[in-house]
This record gives sequence, structure tokens and C-alpha cells, in this order.
Amino acid sequence: MNQQALSALVWSVADLLRGDYKQAEYGRVILPMTVLRRLDCVLASTKAAVLAEYAQKLQMGLNPEPFVLRKAGQSFYNISPMDMTRLKGDADHIRENLFSYLNGFSSAVRDVFERFEFHTQVERLAKAGLLYQVVEKFSGFALHPESVSNYQMGLVFEELIRRFAELSNETAGEHFTPREVIRLMVNLLFIEDDPVLATPGVVRTLYDPTAGTGGMLSIAGEYLEEHNPQARLTVFGQELNPESYAICKADMLIKGQDVSNVVFGNTLSEDGHPHKRFDYMLSNPPFGVEWKKVEKEVRKEHESLGYNGRFGPGLPRVSDGSMLFLLHLLSKMRAVADGGSRFAIVLNGSPLFTGGAGSGESEIRRYVLENDLLEAIIGLPTDMFYNTGISTYLWIVSNRKPAQRKGKVQLIDASGMWQKMRKSLGSKRKELSDEQIEAITRLFGSFTEAEQDGKPISRIFANSDFGYRTITVERPERDAAGQIVLGQKGKQKGKPQPDAKLRDTENVPLSEAVEVYFKREVLPHAPDAWIDHEKTKIGYEISFNRYFYVFQSPRSLAEIDADLKEVVGRIQGMLEEIL
Repeated sequence: MNQQALSALVWSVADLLRGDYKQAEYGRVILPMTVLRRLDCVLASTKAAVLAEYAQKLQMGLNPEPFVLRKAGQSFYNISPMDMTRLKGDADHIRENLFSYLNGFSSAVRDVFERFEFHTQVERLAKAGLLYQVVEKFSGFALHPESVSNYQMGLVFEELIRRFAELSNETAGEHFTPREVIRLMVNLLFIEDDPVLATPGVVRTLYDPTAGTGGMLSIAGEYLEEHNPQARLTVFGQELNPESYAICKADMLIKGQDVSNVVFGNTLSEDGHPHKRFDYMLSNPPFGVEWKKVEKEVRKEHESLGYNGRFGPGLPRVSDGSMLFLLHLLSKMRAVADGGSRFAIVLNGSPLFTGGAGSGESEIRRYVLENDLLEAIIGLPTDMFYNTGISTYLWIVSNRKPAQRKGKVQLIDASGMWQKMRKSLGSKRKELSDEQIEAITRLFGSFTEAEQDGKPISRIFANSDFGYRTITVERPERDAAGQIVLGQKGKQKGKPQPDAKLRDTENVPLSEAVEVYFKREVLPHAPDAWIDHEKTKIGYEISFNRYFYVFQSPRSLAEIDADLKEVVGRIQGMLEEIL
């Protein structure tokens, strides 16, 4: 059974809930019950051995936990004699037995169901007379890893969350990223380190500050296992949404990861991994979401710690906090002496150009570019994400650039690389094929300029190409007789006074001398103008689309005239028929 069919089967439980639950509330039952059934199936083969081991060690007066974990063959266990099949055998005591079963799990699993607030839903289902029917329905779903892989299970959870979010008018895209986008990000993250990652026994760390359901952490782990089964990737994360956090934690438990590495809470206001640094990082922060709720904590860190904190370079406007996650990731990079770091982050178009010279956004871009941290930006197709159809961009950032990339930035326009999905999912109508992912990865790996169908798709620039100076151009104030007004006191005595109404600004590329630009572009039009150098500011922006624009010559006047004559002729012919 494919992922979509399985998701539809699980979601069919909604038919039982209709009437007693609002549509927006279905997920409160379906998500935790799906997790419970998955864990139940994972532990099924060792259930008898675990119960026997538990009883024996208790009788011997020993702490049974380490022995039970070994018997379970997982990083979690359940010591209740109940399972979902046995729960069906006693309809009269289904509530008490289900609570007993839940309490039999190890503490990490119990925390998962607490995040779901599942006990509240059990009580509600029991009062509505639905608990037995729901348990019976889920106990019939074959969710054992032999039938449904971890990868498929991740897709099922994502599809369920998407449906739940649509019914709740929530933002599904805040919780997960399309799997093919993650595969591209992971490829770009690891491609330059393939020789190192192929070393037997290599150990690396990966971090996602917006972990969602754990898709990025899972796919990165699968990539490394596929390329080097002897390599070990230790994953870390943080997630704000309780349901997503619970699913991520359950997924990590099944895969044997240390679940204490994934922390619940808001990454911006309370870093769940203070003082930790990572080899690799991935993130898809929410687009265009304001950070008003955490403004007090963020501004305090910015003002009191400066560059010793996470937000030293500057703060973006409160209406969009995505660049705060960029700064957060920069603060999590290992020192170059310790091997350095590389990360990939998904951002919308705003962080490329929003904010003039001296603004928080421009200062953040300035910090990234002047410290030679930006390797590449890849423009993705529109309609790639579940909750938005806008253009999105992958930023690849590293403090250990290969020699040929130093001082340079590669821009890749992959907006035309997509295939139409057979069935749209929310706003997602396009996807990347395996071949397209490989093509984009090759473009990045080769670090060369390239064209496709006569249009550029890969370009390389110097870091300074994105910088400019904003100069303030002053014009003199004049009196009623047209005479220039001169200063009367202090430093301004005898000097022309600027007229604020005539004040203007000009952006001068860093690659050009200000005076040369001023003489060529300003003085021919305003011979009395001058520059107030004290107001000059340095800014950076990346006008991505402009670098890939290809001028198309308009048609000749003769062609246009011929077309007009033809149209006029047709109209005259029709009029004659009518007359």
C-alpha cells in the first residue's frame, strides 16, 4: 500500500468521530493513535520476552530497565501485559486498560503522549462511547516496520498533519518540508565532504532548530547510512509545535536516536542547546511570521550580548523573523580550527533584498558576505511548498569554503526545474524529480557558470558585487533672490547650507569609486550638488532575478505594422459582410 492510500485509510477514522468532534479536532485523536499503533507494532515481536525479563529482574531485586531495553531491541519499551490487540478483548474496561497500557511505556514515550494531551482525548472518547471503536479500528492497521518503512511512515505523518492543518486553518508548512526539497538540501550540504564522510567510523553532528516532524534529521541520517553504513550521525533539534515535537520524538525513538537531543520550545527566545556547536545544520523556518511574541528576549540578547550572543549583526523588522534563524545558525557553527560547519536554510525572497543600507536585514547580509560565509543561493520553483506558492531560496552557508569558492558566491536559478504533481497537496503543485535534484547538485558541485536553452542558470560573483554605498547628495538652500544661503556660525560659517527638500540619495557599487560615480551620474544634472560623507552607509542586497534576466529584443516596427494591417483587414471584411 502506498503512502497516500495508507494516509487515507488512517484518516478514515474521522468517520467515527464525525458529530462528536469538529473537523478541526480530528487530528487530536488520529495523530496520537497513529503513533501509538506504530509503537505497538514495533514492539510486538519482543513483547513476550520483555514481559518475562521484567518479571524475572523484579523478582531478583534488580532494576529491570536496562535489561528490558536490551530485550526490546529499541530505545524504548512497554511493560504492560496489554497491547492493542488485547485491548479489544475487554470492551467494558477499555478506558482503564488503555491508561494502563500507556503507563507501561518508558518515560520518553509517555512524554510523547503528554505533548499530544492524549489522556484528555481518551476521556472524551470514553464519554462519547467511541473509545472502543477507535481502538478497534487502529488495531487493524498494519504499521509494522516490515510493512511500512520509517520513510513511508514519515510521509504518512506529514500527510495527516497537512490534512489536520487545512481543517484547522493552520499553517501546515510550519511543520514539515517536502521530502524532495530536503533531499536536495542534504545533497548540497554533504557533496563537498563526500571523501571525509566515506571514512569508516566517522562521527558527525546535525542540527535543525525548526525540526518539525523530524524529516530533515531523518533524511540526512538515511543519506549518510546509504553512503557509508559505518558512519554515525548524531542529530539534534528543537521544535515549538507540540504535535510535531511528539511525532519527531517518536520517530527518533524508533530509530534508536537519543531523544534528549530534541528539545521542546521556542528556539529564538530560549536556545535549547546553549554552548553547543554542530558540523552540519538544516532549517526551514516559517516564512513572513512576525517575532513580536519573543521581541523582548531577542532585543535583550542583541543589546546586552552583541556579537557574544546570537543576534550581534542586527535585527530584521518584526514582521518577518526568518533571518533571526539565519543568525541563530551562524552562532552554532564550529570554529574553523575545530573543522568548521556548513548549513542549508530555506528562505523566501525578502531576506535577499529587504531593507536599505544600515537596516537590520542589510547588516545581516553584510556580516555574511564580508565574512565570506555564503557559498551559494539556489532559487527554487514556485508552488513547491504545502502552504505557499511564493518563490523560495536555499542558502548554503559555510565557514570552511573550498579554495576555489573563497571570496565568491554562486547563484543557481533552478526555478525552471520541476515536474507537475499528479495530485496537488495544498499549495504544492510542483515537485523535483530525482534527475532534477542530481542536476542542481552537479551545478553546485562543479562551481561553474552554465546556461540552459540560451539562458544562464548558474552564475558566479565576487562577494563585493552585492555591496554598495548609499551616499547622501545635498543641494544648496537659496533665498528669495536665488542666492545660496551660507552658514553664519561654527563649522558651517561661510559654507552653503543644505536644502532638506532637495536632498537625495544614490547607491554606488562598492566596485566603483564614489567620486567617479558622482562626477558622471550627478554633477551633469546638478552642478551645485555635493556629498555629505558623514551620512554614507554601506549596504548589501542580492537582486537574484536581475542576475538571470535575459533581454529579448522587441519585434521590429515593420512586423508590428504588418500584424496591425492584417487585423484591420479582417475587421473591415467582417463589417462588409454585416453591411
